[in-house]
Amino acid sequence: MKSKPSRSKHPLWEPNLDLPLSSYILPHTPEAGDPYYIGDVYESSRIGQSGELIEERFLPLKSPASASRPYMRYLESLAQGWPHISYLADFMKVTTAPSKQKFLNDQDRREKAERTKVAMLTFEPNAVVRRDDFSNISNLSVALKESLIKHNDVHARLFVVEDLSRDVIEALGARFDVDPLFFRGHISDYMWHNTRDPWVELPDLDIMSRNRSFLHVRYVQTRYFRSEDSLGRAKWEAGGFNVLRRVDKDGNWVPNVDIPKSDIGLVRSRTSLWIRPNKPGEKGVLGILLVDPTISEGFPIWGGYRNLVDCPSMAVLPVPKGPPRISTFEDVIHYTSALTPEEITSIAKDARLLFKKTLMIVCAEWYTLVKYATTRLTQLEWEIENPDLQSKNGGLQITINKLHSWRRRFPIFRTLVLEVLEKVIERDSFISSPENHVRDLQRDFKILLSNIEDLQLRADRIMAVVTAVMSIEESKKAFEQNRSLARLTWLAITFAPLSFITSLFSMNSDLSTLGATFRIFFAVALPLTAIVLFLTRFANVGLEIRWK
Repeated sequence: MKSKPSRSKHPLWEPNLDLPLSSYILPHTPEAGDPYYIGDVYESSRIGQSGELIEERFLPLKSPASASRPYMRYLESLAQGWPHISYLADFMKVTTAPSKQKFLNDQDRREKAERTKVAMLTFEPNAVVRRDDFSNISNLSVALKESLIKHNDVHARLFVVEDLSRDVIEALGARFDVDPLFFRGHISDYMWHNTRDPWVELPDLDIMSRNRSFLHVRYVQTRYFRSEDSLGRAKWEAGGFNVLRRVDKDGNWVPNVDIPKSDIGLVRSRTSLWIRPNKPGEKGVLGILLVDPTISEGFPIWGGYRNLVDCPSMAVLPVPKGPPRISTFEDVIHYTSALTPEEITSIAKDARLLFKKTLMIVCAEWYTLVKYATTRLTQLEWEIENPDLQSKNGGLQITINKLHSWRRRFPIFRTLVLEVLEKVIERDSFISSPENHVRDLQRDFKILLSNIEDLQLRADRIMAVVTAVMSIEESKKAFEQNRSLARLTWLAITFAPLSFITSLFSMNSDLSTLGATFRIFFAVALPLTAIVLFLTRFANVGLEIRWK
């Protein structure tokens, strides 16, 4: 039985959360401090062979700690010629994202290193799919040895892995000689990188990537949270994964519609498939499918994606069970185990059939996100149309801030969907497959791409409307200010002739002689004031007409 990670003390730690401090820390956050304490891309790693933080910059490639781990030694030997692989080696040394190293105690690191959740699906010749689950590395290692002996007697064998740990990478990587880029491409979730980041992921040339024996798919899951506390717990839960994943706060709360302080979280997710090229004389397909852990906090928005199969007829009794919907791991296993006998037979011609159901889940998650984005843009248009909502929600400036977040996201979403289309769906060459069964999803992903592009254009149009409305409002405010200034000008003009005549007639210092002066003063000042006011008013009216 796994020991429970100890709770670390931290000024921002909430005592009602039974999670280690490492669950709280993400790179480039105030709590993490300097993310480059492990070394940046221009200097050697400061993480030792056993995961400790050391001061020396250059480390020997071999040590007793890695002597029993041939795959880790292999990764370390690649560091000079393939420097981006060194981050995967650091991941295995720390047993999670390297930037969390200083927040882990020995118990945390041990739990993360040994974390194992693997299901082995065996597709037998009689079209029966057998499932074997492994929750510790010892049983998995034994199963890996036995599965190779009996592998030629089955159509395919697929290892479905939730999260990644040092021991699982070591066991699978060493046993099947897995390309390190497969694991390296799955452990991070960055959309862009800073210039010093050692975890940068440079893209492959197409001439290289199309010959790889693995596929990566990035997507976004949408989750509903009833309160800020719930969203905070979800962020900490995601931080507890070994792979780096985040929950991005949407912040598009709408008054009179949503529960106060409720929010939507956009969960960055990945899934990856590796297929072992068969050696001469080998039969059957061997694959590894990686999926992300599912956050238990909150709810899938609107109850989650629709079922991927049609409703059974009333004549079908008992009604077959649907997907568990408790995690992506279980849903992927449910649908992949339900391949038809014809599909199972065709796996030998196209190994991507093992990935097809997972791609359908990804596509369904994208459709849910598009539906949610459409809802939010419609609500933003409603705010523009309804002045009462503007005042309650903080004015049009809040609307612009919400629009900016969507205008930033839509190009990213478009890139991710286009990436699936070009590198997975429309990719013809994959382990010399003569067929392409995932091409059936091409139309769905093209519709997704078109919908996201339409949403991006819609967001731009809404932004133009909001900017125009704000310009009109600012013009009205400026006009009101000009009217106020005009009143002050009228007041000044009224007293200007009086002051002038007063000054003119004040040159006589004998007050006894001012009786005639007063008569002359009013006889001159009043007509002069009237004339000046008339001329000023005439000029002001002419300016207003020209402005309109």
